[in-house]
Amino acid sequence: MNDRQVIEFFGTLDVPEGIRAELLRGDIVMTRSPDLVHNCTVADVQDGIPRSRWQRLQRQHVEMHRETSEPVPDIVVLERGAGPDSGRLVPVEAVTMLVEVVSRTSAHRDYVTKRSIYAGAGVPVYLTVDPAAAECLVLTEPYGSGERADYRCRRNWRYGETLLLPVLDMSIDTGKFRCDPAP
Repeated sequence: MNDRQVIEFFGTLDVPEGIRAELLRGDIVMTRSPDLVHNCTVADVQDGIPRSRWQRLQRQHVEMHRETSEPVPDIVVLERGAGPDSGRLVPVEAVTMLVEVVSRTSAHRDYVTKRSIYAGAGVPVYLTVDPAAAECLVLTEPYGSGERADYRCRRNWRYGETLLLPVLDMSIDTGKFRCDPAP
């Protein structure tokens, strides 16, 4: 199959409820429903993003034009009025920030694979929230393409600190974020 056929096939895939399917560099990755810590963390991050200026979409497919990828981040943030009014995909050009809450099974995808996919697509801000490490990582200034794409600026915050997002002119209090207990 060529890239276009893979993307078309993925768009018609019938995925059981409770399963998230993502297309990452031509591979279809399916994951089960997240746990309570993950879902509460997603809700806490979303609550910290001002609704008056930003659309905060959960588990929305993002259309990447330079890769055979359709990731489904935990939160997609775009300015109100940006992006389409309907459909399954949000074009990456409309996206201001993507958020992934890291789990034990998604760590490599979130820290490595998605990081380079998002940077290569020019996503201005990539936020990872890691309940096991009790820290957040904000990446800005994307550069490069393919698997070598990355972000020039990185900043870590420990849980309990106020996470600053100057690119979006906001901050998020991480004081109530839940930690993931040891396995």
